[in-house]
Amino acid sequence: MSGAAKSLLVTGGSRGIGAAVAILAASSGYRVAVNFVTNKAAAETVVGEIIAAGGEAFPVRGDVGSARDIEAMFGEVDQRFGRLDALVNNAGIVDKKSRVDEMTAERLDRMMRVNITGSVLCAAEAVRRMSVKHGGSGGAIVNLSSVAAILGGSGQYVDYAASKGAIDTFTVGLAREVAQEGIRVNAVRPGIIDTEIHASGGEPNRIAQLRGSVPMMREGTAHEVAEAVLWLLSDAASYTTGAIIDVSGGR
Repeated sequence: MSGAAKSLLVTGGSRGIGAAVAILAASSGYRVAVNFVTNKAAAETVVGEIIAAGGEAFPVRGDVGSARDIEAMFGEVDQRFGRLDALVNNAGIVDKKSRVDEMTAERLDRMMRVNITGSVLCAAEAVRRMSVKHGGSGGAIVNLSSVAAILGGSGQYVDYAASKGAIDTFTVGLAREVAQEGIRVNAVRPGIIDTEIHASGGEPNRIAQLRGSVPMMREGTAHEVAEAVLWLLSDAASYTTGAIIDVSGGR
């Protein structure tokens, strides 16, 4: 693959939506940095699949809840690729089902630090590299939100929903801030998607429970979300910034 190929960093790229984005992006010609926190084997599996298909990728460890890790992660991308053309802010967490009056300060701090602060800091690093104001060549950022931002997550995870509402606002604000600097910023709001995130939040049966509430009467796939992400990254979306696309089956 040519050294001039565009490069992409996908946070939380070792599984679920992030892995689907990384694999689809590589098939579209991107060199991909696949971020992970603890599951190096999963990241290496994604990288291996990309390389086997003729693409270029490498795993990069980094906790987006840590400013130091974020800085080191982008530094490694600089060393490996020499440039950054796109960022997908996919890394995020959900917690166990809880009412607001049962939530602890520690839970809230972790939720906001990873889901909001991490995304903002990653975007800031990307802007420093891609903005023509900073000598870059432009680029694109796609943030992963959630339809929970609209629905509110009552009785389940209002904190997660609030963090994704913040991502929606951040997307619009940053898009307008860097619109004249060659950077487009958009977001995708997935609905009920068949990934491991529900199990990680202690609700492995959540998809089956909510399937009937989706107008299309089925859950979505990570690949379907990835298709929307890749369109927003592509030149086909050259006049699209500050947009938030729902990939939710109508929910």
